[in-house]
Amino acid sequence: MSPQNSGYLRIVRASAWYDLIVTAGFATPWTYVLVHRALSSLGAFPPADTIQTLYANLMGSVVVVWALLRLFRTLPLHGLYDGIARVLFASWQAYALTHGAPRILVVFLVVEVSFGVVQLLPWPADLLRGPERTRPARRPVR
Repeated sequence: MSPQNSGYLRIVRASAWYDLIVTAGFATPWTYVLVHRALSSLGAFPPADTIQTLYANLMGSVVVVWALLRLFRTLPLHGLYDGIARVLFASWQAYALTHGAPRILVVFLVVEVSFGVVQLLPWPADLLRGPERTRPARRPVR
């Protein structure tokens, strides 16, 4: 599959919907209280404090905006950048798991790795096809 393919763009949108659904609750202090309670009921989770809430809200806000961009202005390049971001997120999730984070994080790690792979895998082959495949379309001269 090529990043220029409509199937690839559906994957980019699917990853955006996943991010929006999973992350929207982190975007405000009021919704984070509810998310924190739900996560705490699943096992050992540190008590919420002001700094944890701030970082959760920052992450949630940025991911929600990024998800909305990918939904309303879906471009192949967004899939590439999202794949790179997922490699970073997966790295930090794996780091947290090796340092005692709750095991529920494994579920999210699997999703991050899966979306990362399917969004990054087409790019090396597409780049080998030539630069004309990755340039924006040029407007016809009148």
